[in-house]
Amino acid sequence: MRIIAGSKRGMKLLPPKSNETRPITDRAKEALFSVIYKYDMPDGCRVADLFCGTGSMGLECLSRGAEFVTFIDQSRQVVDILNKNIEKAMFVAESKVIRGNIFRIGAPVPHGEDKYDLVFVDPPYVMANDTSENSRVGKLLVMLCDQIADGAIVIARTHKRSEFLDTYGTLKAIDRREWGTMAVTIFQQATEIESETESNEDEQ
Repeated sequence: MRIIAGSKRGMKLLPPKSNETRPITDRAKEALFSVIYKYDMPDGCRVADLFCGTGSMGLECLSRGAEFVTFIDQSRQVVDILNKNIEKAMFVAESKVIRGNIFRIGAPVPHGEDKYDLVFVDPPYVMANDTSENSRVGKLLVMLCDQIADGAIVIARTHKRSEFLDTYGTLKAIDRREWGTMAVTIFQQATEIESETESNEDEQ
């Protein structure tokens, strides 16, 4: 695993010591960031990397100019490796690491800070077999609606067998890509104007 572009291009990341994580391949990561660039991200963005593992996606964002990344994972062993990777990349000042149950906390916004512009959601594949609104993943996406900025992008990585609903709260699915057995679904947060318009239409 390595950072493939930006200020830390070519830097190798310390690998996980167990099978708890599913690192994304360099080829798939490069293809995904080509899509992300279409939304003028991640340069200058505030990012949350959920189920972050060794931090590959969040560190890639920082290398490519993201303003700040919050990394969240539940495993103590994974977080230990993550912290070492952040230190190795010298992004300690631009990072915050949280160890906790993501399905309960989502992507907490630090007090006084802006909401997130870009969120990666990468749960173990088995946790995304059920993507109904009342599933763990569905409830997480709805929770994120209050933690992200207008127009923010949420990227959910699953097995290609998993298919999401068109909407979760104010999040709307706008794109889907597949690479090998992996699928990525891209959601966008409705803007305040869009939300008001939909609310008015529902009342009529």
